[in-house]
Amino acid sequence: MSDRTEIIVHPVSPQGGRKVTVHALGVDADLGRAHTPRDVAEFLRRADLEDVDLGKDGPITWEGGGPEVWNRPDA
Repeated sequence: MSDRTEIIVHPVSPQGGRKVTVHALGVDADLGRAHTPRDVAEFLRRADLEDVDLGKDGPITWEGGGPEVWNRPDA
C-alpha cells in the first residue's frame, strides 16, 4: 500500500466549479468544489497541505485542464 498523498482537481462540472479530492494514508476525501485556484489553496490549507505547489508541474493532478481552466469548454 502506498502512503503517497495524491491530490486531484477534477474537470469543471456542469454546475460549475471543480471537485477537489485527496487520497492519503489509504483514505479518500472530498475537500470541496473550487471555483478558483485560491479555493484549491484554501482547501489544501485546511487539510494541512498548504505547502503544495498549485502549478501544472506540482504534485496535483489537474484533470480536464490545468489551473487556468475554470469554465467548461462548451459553456
